[in-house]
Amino acid sequence: MIPQKRRLLGLTLAELKGIVSELGMPAFTAKQVAQWLYVKHVGSIDEMTNISKQNRELLSERYEIGAMPPADFQRSKDGTIKYLFPVCCDSAATNNENDNNTEVAERFVETVFIPDGDRATLCVSSQVGCKMNCLFCQTGKQGWHGNLTTADILNQIYALPERDRLTNIVFMGQGEPMDNLDSVMNACDVLTSDWGFAWSPKRITVSSVGIKGKLKRFLDESECHIAISLHSPLHEQRLSLMPAEKAMPIAEIVSLLKQYDFSHQRRCSFEYICFGGMNDSMTFAREILQLLEGLECRVNLIRFHEIPGVALPSSDERRMESLRDYLTHHGVMTTIRASRGQDILAACGMLSTARQSKNLNKNS
Repeated sequence: MIPQKRRLLGLTLAELKGIVSELGMPAFTAKQVAQWLYVKHVGSIDEMTNISKQNRELLSERYEIGAMPPADFQRSKDGTIKYLFPVCCDSAATNNENDNNTEVAERFVETVFIPDGDRATLCVSSQVGCKMNCLFCQTGKQGWHGNLTTADILNQIYALPERDRLTNIVFMGQGEPMDNLDSVMNACDVLTSDWGFAWSPKRITVSSVGIKGKLKRFLDESECHIAISLHSPLHEQRLSLMPAEKAMPIAEIVSLLKQYDFSHQRRCSFEYICFGGMNDSMTFAREILQLLEGLECRVNLIRFHEIPGVALPSSDERRMESLRDYLTHHGVMTTIRASRGQDILAACGMLSTARQSKNLNKNS
């Protein structure tokens, strides 16, 4: 259900200070609210017991926590769980301007929880659909239907049943994070600030196809890891797979990345989907090495998961292993990402809420 009042979830400490000041509350109340939200994860304002009853009632007149439970979920045979979360954005939303808007239509995004021994990763969405329209990605086929607010992004964590098990978050779900950078940066601020979740930024990875200006801002203002969607080291081929190559070519992206220090804790990685006979030969391995020369980074090789209407071939295990071994031997740490949740359409490139949203609306 869409919140009927303004949402406290997703607000920064500075924004909370503005609210308590407007309501005539003591200044320290803002930090108390932040602690109840981001440390204790309360479900209602009434639970904020170190705030006076009068001030809780005053706050409740205009605000609510704004957390929304998943509308549905699917569990994979490998333990991966895909959740369907309602969100408050609409097609007119841009960046953070529609945060706390109560006059919006209900939409949905998919969020994937991936347990792996003592690690648990959450793949978070940043948009409903995506504008990038990469050939190999089901999300792009859905089209773009709005940017998630900061609250929408954080709700995928806040309302996750397995929240307390999380060790890592990756912005690799639906949408292009740099295309909704204000909300993504605000969410990362809440996650990493001492008044918020107090996570290390090293627990967060943000993925991007590369958007001119936005990528530089992220690198300048954030300490979180960055992952770039590479998929081909050659301009023409990458352009045929990823229209975003036209505006910010991969050579320009790598040149920008070389201006930053990734030799210590912050990590730079490249996502590389392997297409059989297209980009998985030693010729491409040598091109990757030449492109990435001098940049401290790693490469993650990913299996292509077939999607309807896209006739791209999948690479086989042997070719991927040869590519991995060649790159690693020549100084670029390379791994093959385990495919998780393919049976529930939760693997890389398979997320899309178009069908689920229609079914839910039909049943409501």
